[in-house]
Amino acid sequence: MWSSPSRLLPCLFGLAFAVGGLAVNESDPNFNSVRSKFVKNYSGTGPGDPPDEKYFQESSFHYHYDGRFAEEQLPENETLPHLSQLIRTYLSTMADMGAETWIMHGTLLAWWWNQKIFPWDNDIDVQISEPTIHFLDEYYNMTEHHFDIPGVEGGRTYLLEINPNYIYRTTGDRKNVIDARWIDTSSGLFIDITAVRTDDAMRKKGDSGALMCKDGHRFDENDIFPLRSSHFEDFPVKIPFEYTKLLQEEYSSKALTATNFQDHHFNEETLVWDPMSDSKRSLRRRDALDLPVRTTPLEHKFK
Repeated sequence: MWSSPSRLLPCLFGLAFAVGGLAVNESDPNFNSVRSKFVKNYSGTGPGDPPDEKYFQESSFHYHYDGRFAEEQLPENETLPHLSQLIRTYLSTMADMGAETWIMHGTLLAWWWNQKIFPWDNDIDVQISEPTIHFLDEYYNMTEHHFDIPGVEGGRTYLLEINPNYIYRTTGDRKNVIDARWIDTSSGLFIDITAVRTDDAMRKKGDSGALMCKDGHRFDENDIFPLRSSHFEDFPVKIPFEYTKLLQEEYSSKALTATNFQDHHFNEETLVWDPMSDSKRSLRRRDALDLPVRTTPLEHKFK
């Protein structure tokens, strides 16, 4: 699909348009018409002063593990399979709920290269809309979701946990920038979930499309919406509309062309990040699809 770094960018644009059926022109629908079902405005919710305590606590042995569910890191060869099923079960759950979500940050950069998790990575980042975080908090906070996982006896259970401090909408709440997590209770690995909100301060200054997250990232509506359709880890996923612009702003243009990173080299023929060190072996799976199957029913759908 992508034969060289110099051809990656136009091919990705072609992929996004072919899969998502979207084109950039003056007749594109605007933010409100595309997302007409999200009609409730949550601007200004929550008390004015942020809380003092951090809600989500990471483990003492690694900051990408929840210490309530693990006491040590997974072996290196088990991390990627766990992460792959982590994002698949999350995306499956959100799709079944009808809840809006998309990948972002380092996860989006990994998608850009080969639609797979980086082999050296151990975290996943996603975003959701503000109405979605309210919906999840109302109906699914602290709910457990079981999936049958091919090759995993007994399957796995995932916990959806909402940070109650998500109601504080400003960047002043620096200890609670993560609004929710999807946690693998078998390993302690988790997905960080952040809500994208209207940037009230910037909109008062005349920027009608300003959006923000509590972690300090700021966007324009047209950079994210309408979302494009693609695949990640062989599973349907949504990505921001201006994904290339967002990645360049966050990581620089070099991140989209440099084929050597974290002791790995991107193989342009196999589209796999191969380890450069002889002491390491490739951890990328080449087996058949092993998609998870939900066994826990969902009682509520996003309307």
